[in-house]
Amino acid sequence: MVTKLARHSITETPEIAAAIDAGADLLPGASRAEVTRFLILRGAEAARRDSAGRLAALDRWAGCLSGGYPPNAAETLKDEWPD
Repeated sequence: MVTKLARHSITETPEIAAAIDAGADLLPGASRAEVTRFLILRGAEAARRDSAGRLAALDRWAGCLSGGYPPNAAETLKDEWPD
């Protein structure tokens, strides 16, 4: 099929074949190419969720240790070391 869109080739290594086989259980009758597309889109969705979860955790924990050290703690520690 003629297209201006980028094409990608994927070698069906044993790991890729196992992933396609697992995805094929979810899409009975689908071609291996259709299953591959499905898995790529599912993986992208999972990656977006993971990223959103990481950002939420950072927001939740950001600043939780504020005030643990006085503002001049680094300078004080440096002053304790011999020259």
